[in-house]
Amino acid sequence: MTTSVGTPPTLDLGPAVGLSCRECGHQVPLAAEFACAECFGPLEVAYEFGAVRREDIESGPRSIWRYRRLLPVPSDVDRHPNTDPGCTRLVRADRLAAELGVRSLWIKDDTGNPTHSFKDRVVAVALAAARTLGFTVLACPSTGNLANAVAAAAARAGWESVVLIPSSLERAKVLTTAVYEGALIAVDGTYDDVNRLATELAAEHEDWAFVNVNVRPYYAEGSKTLGFEVAEQLGWRLPGQVVVPVASGSQLTKVDKAFRELGQLGLVEPTPYRVFGAQATGCAPVSAAFKAGQDVVAPVRPSTIARSLAIGAPADGPYVLDTVRRTGGAVEDVTDEEVVDGIRLLARTEGIFAETAGGVTVATAKKLIETGQLDPDAETVLLITGDGLKTLDAVADQVGPRATVPPSAAAVRAALTS
Repeated sequence: MTTSVGTPPTLDLGPAVGLSCRECGHQVPLAAEFACAECFGPLEVAYEFGAVRREDIESGPRSIWRYRRLLPVPSDVDRHPNTDPGCTRLVRADRLAAELGVRSLWIKDDTGNPTHSFKDRVVAVALAAARTLGFTVLACPSTGNLANAVAAAAARAGWESVVLIPSSLERAKVLTTAVYEGALIAVDGTYDDVNRLATELAAEHEDWAFVNVNVRPYYAEGSKTLGFEVAEQLGWRLPGQVVVPVASGSQLTKVDKAFRELGQLGLVEPTPYRVFGAQATGCAPVSAAFKAGQDVVAPVRPSTIARSLAIGAPADGPYVLDTVRRTGGAVEDVTDEEVVDGIRLLARTEGIFAETAGGVTVATAKKLIETGQLDPDAETVLLITGDGLKTLDAVADQVGPRATVPPSAAAVRAALTS
């Protein structure tokens, strides 16, 4: 597949040859740009892919760098210090499938990444691009998982980091960012307030790479590796359905982009698939727009335990709507109570402890099946993108010891039979 911007790249970012506006198609050379100068639409990476064979990928490192020929990173990216995420488990979830009434179900378990969420993928790509673009500080606004990933990746690379978070963030995510000893700043406000602040600071500090602001086009491409891995782990084929949690919406659109690129490059048979988005009811602007048949996503003020998805003004919301409608999918939302039930259901059936975003995905899949929107006979993949140890408060009042007993076998037997 070839996507040319007509201007030879001046930077070594592999197959990336420029940036293209997702709205008007205006094209610019590779740079630290994220908004189109013509229409202010978002920019994304344009590529000129060479021949890519399955064998080339399979012989690569056990990390996302096995897909470097499909990413905006230098060819020697794996030689530079990075957290090297990826190649996480694809788990056949037969017990959960039986509970949900699905014939074939898989869990893409991204809790096994270096900081236990999929954000390690996008940050690794952002860091590689930022290094090539000449930045020296890694930064971000974050709802938690991204904070962990940026702080860890910067520490590994020997860079300084600046991380901005809402002051209401879960304590576990605060501590697992602060431990890397970068600059961690808590802001009294929502994530959307924090994001606006980051945009201002990015304009003031030319050496700061805000991964999801001024280098966002490169950062976002890291989510494609989830789609690449799912297809490879399924034996180089596409699933019939995939359910993806929605925060900014970028992950869902990039998984779809990965599936399309694999088909266009002849790495998989381009079979039809449907993409479904999952949100928490307390922050469900994309779900609301989908149900109302609208193309515009109206901002909301988040109020949900699923803080990693609590983005009230999702940048990629309209593109999520485009994706699910084009593929025949949907966007659904679930209550906080259903989120907790989803966490517990996944843990009980498959031994995977997901954070609240994972609870959203499982509970949404359950709801989609019950409402007849998700086909129970189609092969289905659920994306679990973060570890439950980060959001212990969500289940702290729901689970615990069955009993506290004195140290005797008789007391244990009594507790087990009571």
